[in-house]
Amino acid sequence: MTTSPSRRLRLAVLALALSAATGLAGAQVFSQPDVDFKGSVRAASPVVLPGSEVELAGSGFKPGQRITLQRGETVLNAQPFVADAEGGFKGRVAIPADAAVGVHPVVVRTSGPDAASIFELKVSRQLPVSGQERFDVRSAKLAQGLYQVAYSAKNDALFVTSAVGRPPVTVSALQKVDPQSLQVVASVTPGQAPAPAPRPGQPARPGGVFAVYGVGVDDANGNVWVTNTRQNTVAVYRQSDLSLVKQFPVGAVPHSRDIVVDAQRGRVYATAAGENFISVFDAKRLAQLDNIVIESGVRGEKFAPTSLDLDPATGKLYTASMSTPEAAVIDTASNAVEKVIPLVNARSAIGVAWNPVGKRLLVVSQGSDNLLIVDPQTGTIDHDVYVGAGALNVSYEPTRRLAYVVNRGADTIAVVDDSGKVVANFDGGSFPNHVSKGADGVVYAVNKARGAEDPKGDHIRRIAPKGR
Repeated sequence: MTTSPSRRLRLAVLALALSAATGLAGAQVFSQPDVDFKGSVRAASPVVLPGSEVELAGSGFKPGQRITLQRGETVLNAQPFVADAEGGFKGRVAIPADAAVGVHPVVVRTSGPDAASIFELKVSRQLPVSGQERFDVRSAKLAQGLYQVAYSAKNDALFVTSAVGRPPVTVSALQKVDPQSLQVVASVTPGQAPAPAPRPGQPARPGGVFAVYGVGVDDANGNVWVTNTRQNTVAVYRQSDLSLVKQFPVGAVPHSRDIVVDAQRGRVYATAAGENFISVFDAKRLAQLDNIVIESGVRGEKFAPTSLDLDPATGKLYTASMSTPEAAVIDTASNAVEKVIPLVNARSAIGVAWNPVGKRLLVVSQGSDNLLIVDPQTGTIDHDVYVGAGALNVSYEPTRRLAYVVNRGADTIAVVDDSGKVVANFDGGSFPNHVSKGADGVVYAVNKARGAEDPKGDHIRRIAPKGR
């Protein structure tokens, strides 16, 4: 008996279907999942650029678990990464030259056992160096671990904080620096901090010192205020000789970060990073007052203030939220939150500055590498300016009407005018960390280091536009 071609075709299709079904069952697509999946992936490279290779690091996987990374329908690693005996892996993937700048969701698929999650990979753009010939830039090496800088107009002096490493921090300094020569005039090491309470089952840990991080000057009372982030508090030093005036108790300000002084009204404000409030102090009595609580406008989220800036003319205080795309305006006369402003395209907002000439709020964001120039009255974003990877802090200099942005990932300092144009972008040393205005159009920036032997690390820069 012969079989017709059409019958043979139908039999072949049936055989393929049966084979596929058998293969599906054999493959155990719905095998036992990883019910305790804790794997995570991060980019170990400081900056990810189009056309580059990025080093990735994973942790929390099961030993032997195979990890495949996928963006859209494209698999990024041709061969799966395999978790080692500690559940970690390291590997590299290529970023296409035409990759769009922004945050990309990458699917993490595992097998043996099976699980899936998403990690966010940020692709940045390298702005070309430009415009440095328009500025006089001088630098000097200071102490290890520079963090912030503040200028005293009354005493014509800079105050610079530094701290090295993680707790217990034993190397830290508050330095008084000449703003012209950039030479250290005086330096003090903070006092010994109490040992923290031991964790259950862990040995006792030393307390280190009351390491200093954020800094603000009080010219009305001749003081310098600093944040002791590791001890969750603040301290006050004398400008003249850097003697300690008052050390506030441990726990006064949870994860204290930035600090700003309103010398005209006798108030000091410090952000409690990770919390939803700003701590307030009486500058003359050196007493802690009631906190200013900021409620987020994003449902179910918490406003987490980071940097601060003050408009001395009006007493308005400005801050941005690291955890939500928002900024806040605070009326310090009543300590009431005047408004919370939604910020489009602000991811991990961290630095703020007030433009008293144009009446604009400046916000920089690490996650979106940009500077937003915002009208606080209407909430309108006048300009969204790409400034470089890891935009961290911003200061507005009103004499020349320029905003200076330090970009920790790109190792640059971008200079932006009121129209949103980048008029200069120059070398900021390793990990630029903070920038602050001085007198007569001059600004000062400090940067950290890539190790103790880094020749570009731990410098202070004096930046002055030419033709002043």
